[in-house]
Amino acid sequence: MASASTTASRSPETTTRAPASASHDSRPAVDVTALTTRDDFLLDLGQALGRQAVVQPVESLDGALRSMAGAKRAQVLAIDAREVPDVRAAVDAAHAQVPRAVVLVFAEGPAEKELGAALKDSRVFAVLPTSIEPRKTQAVFADAMAAALQAPPTSGATPPAVWERTIAAFRRQPQQPGEELAGSRPRLVLIGAALAAALVVAGTVWFFMSGRGGPVTPATQPAATAAAPGTAAAPGTAAAPAATAAPTDHAPAPAAPAASLLLEGKVDELLEKARLAMHERRFAEPAADNALLYYRSAAAADPVNGEAQDGLQRVAGVLAARFEEALSGGRVDEAVLTLANFKAASAGDPRVAGFEQRLFSAEVSKALADGNVDRAAALLHQAQQSGSFPADQLARWRSDIARRQEDVKVQHLATLVEDRIRDGRLTEGDDSAKSHLQQLQSGAPANAATQRAVHDLTAAYLKKAREAALAKNSADEERWLTEARGLGMKAADITAFQREVSGARQKAVQADAERMLQLTRAALRDGRLTDPAQDSAAWYLGQLQSSDPANAAVADASRELAGKLLERARAAVFAGKSGDADLAQAKRFGADPKEALAVQQLTPAKSKGPDTAALASRLTRLRGASPDYPAPALTQHLSGSVVLEFTVDTSGETRDIHVVEATPPGVFDQAAINAVKHWRYAPPLVNGAAAEVPVRTRMRFELPK
Repeated sequence: MASASTTASRSPETTTRAPASASHDSRPAVDVTALTTRDDFLLDLGQALGRQAVVQPVESLDGALRSMAGAKRAQVLAIDAREVPDVRAAVDAAHAQVPRAVVLVFAEGPAEKELGAALKDSRVFAVLPTSIEPRKTQAVFADAMAAALQAPPTSGATPPAVWERTIAAFRRQPQQPGEELAGSRPRLVLIGAALAAALVVAGTVWFFMSGRGGPVTPATQPAATAAAPGTAAAPGTAAAPAATAAPTDHAPAPAAPAASLLLEGKVDELLEKARLAMHERRFAEPAADNALLYYRSAAAADPVNGEAQDGLQRVAGVLAARFEEALSGGRVDEAVLTLANFKAASAGDPRVAGFEQRLFSAEVSKALADGNVDRAAALLHQAQQSGSFPADQLARWRSDIARRQEDVKVQHLATLVEDRIRDGRLTEGDDSAKSHLQQLQSGAPANAATQRAVHDLTAAYLKKAREAALAKNSADEERWLTEARGLGMKAADITAFQREVSGARQKAVQADAERMLQLTRAALRDGRLTDPAQDSAAWYLGQLQSSDPANAAVADASRELAGKLLERARAAVFAGKSGDADLAQAKRFGADPKEALAVQQLTPAKSKGPDTAALASRLTRLRGASPDYPAPALTQHLSGSVVLEFTVDTSGETRDIHVVEATPPGVFDQAAINAVKHWRYAPPLVNGAAAEVPVRTRMRFELPK
């Protein structure tokens, strides 16, 4: 990706190397000057040339001519046609002042062919595209540098006319003697990279185990590690550890602080690698192969090198923007590493102090937001030790941490209150909702969490009081209302609650009465007057009389049931049976006394059969199991009795079983009926035939001793 044009100052002195140079001088025999203001063009050109040459950038034709004039070395001038209004005039001026110079012109798009035609009769060596093709550019530069070396030192030498090469025409020449060492460099680079990787791992452990939590100051940065005298690290080999962070969505995470990481090598090679890293946007990562590392290493080797200082400032600009982005995005860890690298690129930058304070503040805020109060307290301690933060800022952080510690404690207690309410542990013991709420009220009475806990526990007390009231347990109701008063519930609110509970209780009674009334009517309709014991009209109406005696519907249902019982008693008498049980039940439910007496007087007149009392005395019970004691009665320690009437038929089985009297009502009725159903008799004989016998018996239920 091309970078934007820049007018930043370039290094005043950068050398190139001719491929065939065998001189003992470490500098190349050919100087390559590039007339351009575009960093992307320089980076692409440097990447294409690789180790073939190092380019010195200039921004004007006058600057290029001043740099080249009087030079004793061979010269190659590369002109970016996009920067020069009149390319032909620039070429002629270059050849006029520097006759030995070999000129290359780079043009963009269609302008390449147009310039080629316009410069055909000039002394331009070649016209190439600005979208650099590496192999073609390497081939052209190799021939151009060879031509510059072969040109005589007079102005009579005329380079060949304009020509163009294609990639297909390029054939690599045999290696020159000077290239043998270069051929061995990949292996050295690999060895150096392996050593750097090991140091990166060690550096990562050191960096994060060192407990870095505050701003990076000169006192906390790792000291630079210098090579021992007499030794030289292989180019590309790290001299100190570095760490890398995980990449982010917006930009690669910067490597760990590079303040102690330097490479040894020739300045021009380091700068060439730095340009390539800038082009590939490897500003501060990966750890051992980035622009920051190369520019710092070049600046360490040549402190006055303009290109190295300019490169560091451009890297610092990128890192400053990344720092701002990471900090605004809440990526504090990334901001920590980015700031460390920014300081390595521009330690004296006036923005450093502000960045450090903002970063430290963000770290404290993040620790507090994450609920990590211990981490925030440790950061505050570091800030106090550093002495670089104003007292008012430290006081604010101290206040925030104390407030958050209090909030954490309050929230913990509030959570305990909520949990104990949910578990039903309201008042019992030290681990109850009441106990934890008392701690809350003692430590933070005005806190919103405390007020919520008071409200929730009061609601739980009132719920218990309501349940007790509906169950008619006045003692428990008053107990829970007392607890609610203890939490500050006002007398007026208690009165309103009791009124509301009374209304609810009345509604519950009315609903239950309506249900019993419906069941009574259904039993009357189905003829279930007294049997089964707990599913008959008599049983449901008895329940209704005890729960809601003032209900107007009770009187109507009672008259209806009494009338039906009198009718059934009358029918039994006319059938020669006893109607006493139904007559007794009819009287219980308010039968008209005159009608009851009339039925009762029918008994002697209509009873024309054998003496039932005598027959009953002649009954022999063949099988008679004792009744089961009802579990509820046993639990409540209740005893009682049931009077039943039933008929023993001619086969000795019981039928028409019904309760005449029960004490207490409805408790032992069904157990007595169930027992009688299984009784078997030997029926008496009347006139040689078995006779039905009406029986009346009392069954007693006594608690076991």
